[in-house]
Amino acid sequence: MGEVAEGDPAVLVGVISDQRTEYDIPHTVACRALGVSEAWFYKWRRRPAEPTKREVRRARLEERITHFFRASGDTYGSPRITLDLWAEGWQVSVNTVADIMADLGLQGRRPPRRRRSLTRQGKRRAAPDLVHRRFDAVAPDVLWVGDMTEIETGEGKLYLATVLDLFSRRLLGYAMGAHHDAALVGASLNMAAATRGGQVDGVIFHSDRGSEYTSEAYNNLCGRLGVVQSMGRVGSALDNAAAESFNSLIKVEYIHRHHFATRTEARLKIATWITDFYNPRRRHSSAGGLPPIEFERIISEARANHHQRDQAA
Repeated sequence: MGEVAEGDPAVLVGVISDQRTEYDIPHTVACRALGVSEAWFYKWRRRPAEPTKREVRRARLEERITHFFRASGDTYGSPRITLDLWAEGWQVSVNTVADIMADLGLQGRRPPRRRRSLTRQGKRRAAPDLVHRRFDAVAPDVLWVGDMTEIETGEGKLYLATVLDLFSRRLLGYAMGAHHDAALVGASLNMAAATRGGQVDGVIFHSDRGSEYTSEAYNNLCGRLGVVQSMGRVGSALDNAAAESFNSLIKVEYIHRHHFATRTEARLKIATWITDFYNPRRRHSSAGGLPPIEFERIISEARANHHQRDQAA
C-alpha cells in the first residue's frame, strides 16, 4: 500500500481500469502488480469524480443568477441579470445567462395585461403637445411625465398617480388615494418638486388630457411651481407612452404579483417597492443599464469634474 500513499488514487484507478479495457488483464492481477487491494480499487472507482473548474464555475454562476433573479422580485430577464453579473466582475454573455435561466426555469416579466384607461377628457382647454413622442432628456428636470393607474385591493380600488423624470427614469413623485382627482395628481407633483428641492421652474410636465390634469386646481399648482404643461392627443396612448410604460412595469413586476387586503397595505408595500427597489436598484436600459439614482449620481459627478477641469484650464 506504500505505492498508493505516494501515487494519485485517481491515476492508479485509471491505470488498473485501462489494463482491463486495453489488454484484458483482470483487475485482480493489475491490483496485485501495483500493490493495492481489490477492495481499495473498487472503493475508489465508485467515488464520484471531483468537479471540474468548469463545473464549479457553472454552479457558482447558477447561484448568482438565482440570487439576482430573486432580488428583482422574480422579474429580471437575462439582459439585466447580465449587467448585475458584470458589476461583480463576471465575464459572461447575455446568451449564456439566458441559457442558464432557461435550464433553471427562471422566467422574467411576462407581457402586461391590457388596462382600462382612466382618462376622461376635461372641459377646460388642454395644453399643447411640446414633446411629440420624443421621450428623452439631456439632463434632470428638463422633461417629466405623469399618469394614473388603478390598483385592486380587498377594500376596493386604489389609484396611483406618478411623476417620472425621463432623464434617469427616476420616480420623483407619487401619490395614492381612493379617488382619482386633481388633488391626487397635485400631491404627486408636489412630491416631485420637493424631491428636487423645490427648484423646478421651467420643467416640462407631459401628461394625457384627463380632467385631473386640465383642472383649474392643477393648472394653478403648475403655475406656482413654474412647471410648463404639455399634453398628448385624446385617445392616443402612444402620446404618453413613457408614463404608460411605467404603469405597465409596476403592474407586471410588482402589483400583479401580490394581493393587497387593504388600501393601507397596498400603499405601504408599493411605496416600499419604489423607495427600496425601483429608484435605487432597478436597472434601466435607457439609463445605461444603471438604476435611476445611481445614474443621476454618476452623471452629476462626471459633469462636476468636467466643469472643474474647464475652470482649471
